[in-house]
Amino acid sequence: MTLISAIGAGVSEDFNIEKVRYTKIFIMVDADVDGAHIACLLLTFFFRYMRPLIEAGYLYRAQPPLYKLQKGKEIHYVFQEKEKDQLLEHLGEGVTIQRYKGLGEMNPEQLWETTLNKEHRKIIQVTINDGAEADQTFSILMGEDVAPRKEFIQEHAKYVKNLDV
Repeated sequence: MTLISAIGAGVSEDFNIEKVRYTKIFIMVDADVDGAHIACLLLTFFFRYMRPLIEAGYLYRAQPPLYKLQKGKEIHYVFQEKEKDQLLEHLGEGVTIQRYKGLGEMNPEQLWETTLNKEHRKIIQVTINDGAEADQTFSILMGEDVAPRKEFIQEHAKYVKNLDV
């Protein structure tokens, strides 16, 4: 209810894009599997009940880093395991690694610098390429029937690129 109230445009049939209070709405979750699940829940909500927000280009996903690598005063934030491994190889010895288990582990300055600051943040605009396919996928992933979800996961698991391991 708080989210609906903050956006100010109602939901479902009562949704009115003209009443939206913000033209940039960010989903910001931890950079791990649990965060991805929460993002999926939020995306399902927006798709099902505030779809015009997505169609208008108002919905974004913030990309917080998984790691902070520091060598001396040089700091690097990395977003994937492979990126971390490559950077470690490049930087050599004496690197301090901090694994972010969640946004709550970052101090306010780190959160600002990595995820909120326009000059450094990584964001992805949420779009809908195929509404019917998206609807079907959300129904499979978020529906009550377990068998289709299990089959979908088994079929598509090999295509996962950013699974936190």
